[in-house]
Amino acid sequence: MATTEQTSSAAEVARGYFGALERGERGAQREWYGPDMRGHIYGVVGPVGRAEMIAYFDELYAAIPDFRLQIVDLVAEGEKAVVRWRITGTFAGPGQFQGLEPNGARLELEGCDFVTVKDGKVAEITAFTDNMTVARELGVLPPAGSTAEAQMTRAMNVKTRMASRMAGPLEEVAEGVWLLRGGFPGKTMNVYFVRDGDGVLSFDAGVRSMTKAIAREAVGLGGLTRVVLSHGHADHRGAAPGLGVPVLVHSADRAITEGDGGYSSFDFSKLNPLGRFLMPRMLRSWDGGPVPIASTFEEGDEIAGFKVVHLPGHSAGMVGLWRESDRLALTGDCFYTLDPQTGRKGAPRVPHAAFNLDHEQARASIRKLAALEPAAAWPGHAEPLRGNVSEQLERAADTT
Repeated sequence: MATTEQTSSAAEVARGYFGALERGERGAQREWYGPDMRGHIYGVVGPVGRAEMIAYFDELYAAIPDFRLQIVDLVAEGEKAVVRWRITGTFAGPGQFQGLEPNGARLELEGCDFVTVKDGKVAEITAFTDNMTVARELGVLPPAGSTAEAQMTRAMNVKTRMASRMAGPLEEVAEGVWLLRGGFPGKTMNVYFVRDGDGVLSFDAGVRSMTKAIAREAVGLGGLTRVVLSHGHADHRGAAPGLGVPVLVHSADRAITEGDGGYSSFDFSKLNPLGRFLMPRMLRSWDGGPVPIASTFEEGDEIAGFKVVHLPGHSAGMVGLWRESDRLALTGDCFYTLDPQTGRKGAPRVPHAAFNLDHEQARASIRKLAALEPAAAWPGHAEPLRGNVSEQLERAADTT
């Protein structure tokens, strides 16, 4: 019994496995990994199972035949151990590494593994290594302090400045409500920040290229709490997958938000020839992809001091947010104030029939919005309506 307890301890198993690596034993993984072993080398592989981890090391040994590991430190308690290690080797081949052809590069780096032991075997490894050093040593990234690194940094800064010109500046449009315009062409994609406790929620998420701008501006307003989508189309969910917060949508639009963004329901034949060519390509470039929905909402639900108003037609779950206190409406794509084919701004109109699930229902939703008698209505694209908003909306609903 004493022998079993000793060989089952984390310290003994960790020293056994990593000692085998120190000695260059290429079968160490097969000997020391348990049958249900799980592994994760952050930024490299995993989480995966035993067979995939063994295959990873087989590829590593074929690419770096003189691979050696040295234990720098080992600490263990109970079934856990942490091993700090140093590895060296030459990328001599004949095998590839991470798709790269062998180039003779010399590798020297440190890292650490967090090990869990069960029944005298390695049950789990979570490894952290210096991937930037690996990239530099393999020649994927230029050497630190080199001219090439300085050139790459300048190029990155140019890209950042260009991207920053595609969104902003932030505009305060009402108490506790801010607008961020962005997207190409013409910054016509509207994302609204609404005070939500100590932070802000984002009403709509614009297009994928706005992801960093939304994240940056939200930090300045206290941090992003959640994304509330007016509907699930590509040019409204675009940045949502990259923002790292819960995403909410009306229950009727959950399927398209988690699916193709409504793309399959569009009728591009209703566009002019240029629109038929451009719009499918632009929608794909705008889209960040399917978005897992944390929860859904319904007509009349309250969100950050606004009430949900269901405005179907453009999509089944199209909604606006309504604040009675100042008669403010955030309206998504209930109406347009631009022509999506030309980008020209103008009077409010029914969203283009090519993108409407039910064109007549979209008209009815504009009338429903008009009946609220908003003081201001801020849409998902382009410019707001002010003044006699209800009259403008009624006129839009009646226009063929």
